[in-house]
Amino acid sequence: MTEKRYDVIIIGSGPAGMTTAMYTARSEMKTLLLERGVPGGQMNNTAEIENYPGYGTIMGPELSMKMAEPLENLGVENAYGFVTGIEDAGNFKKVITEDGTFETKALIIATGANHRKLGVAGEEEYGARGVSYCAVCDGAFFRNQDILVVGGGDSAVEEALYLTRFGQSVTIMHRRDELRAQKIIQERAFANDKIKFIWDSVVEEIKGDDRKVQSVVYKNIKTGEQKEQAFGGVFIYVGLDPVAEFAQNLGITDEAGWIVTDDHMRTKLDGVFAVGDVRQKDFRQITTAVGDGAQAAQEAYKYVVEQG
Repeated sequence: MTEKRYDVIIIGSGPAGMTTAMYTARSEMKTLLLERGVPGGQMNNTAEIENYPGYGTIMGPELSMKMAEPLENLGVENAYGFVTGIEDAGNFKKVITEDGTFETKALIIATGANHRKLGVAGEEEYGARGVSYCAVCDGAFFRNQDILVVGGGDSAVEEALYLTRFGQSVTIMHRRDELRAQKIIQERAFANDKIKFIWDSVVEEIKGDDRKVQSVVYKNIKTGEQKEQAFGGVFIYVGLDPVAEFAQNLGITDEAGWIVTDDHMRTKLDGVFAVGDVRQKDFRQITTAVGDGAQAAQEAYKYVVEQG
């Protein structure tokens, strides 16, 4: 069954999607925000955010709520569902979900990215039993335990610092011999007595009993030496994969699945825009996602007006 038509549909309710919705609604465009979870996206998995203007420090879920609050008063409609496909029908686009089809003049994709998995033995088996991708969600379950954090970027180091509130120790394992995180975050980690480091190493296997994780087998990629060490929890932050499978048939993604846009957030397909972490770009932050959303909303407004 086809639903009513909108001026703009935004798929995804992270910071990019919510910002876009705020701007399109303020431009009096009939706006639908299609969500598949709670507003905020990956912000809800972030402990303390220290680099968003206007806040010294704010918890990710709290910032998510603050961004979502104004949207209802602005008349933004919400619907929940998983998008399975998009069809280009010329003057409008069809957004196909598991529960129905929506039509829109302009479409903005803001679906973000998911945490990449290691793909090693034990990772799936011990999901929710010691393997996690969200320190905010699960950190409190690992009180007084030895915790392993895999990764070396901002997310890995920030979440390692957060986990020191709960763990007896937190070990950061990185495949290189130096971290990639911002220097200020690195300095905090190096200064924290609870944080240890394993360099030049990758996880080979996650082991446990019939209840939970017990240890991790890892290998030094320079020497080839393999070791096993006891850990009660494993938190994985080794990169992101775009959430854009439904857009693969549109010819707007690169080989890795990221959506390609110009500086105005326009894709190669007229009337289709992309914002936030799902875009092909080098720097993924809440601030850049918000900027993307504001830009895309203005471009979508111009597109809809031109279409009449």
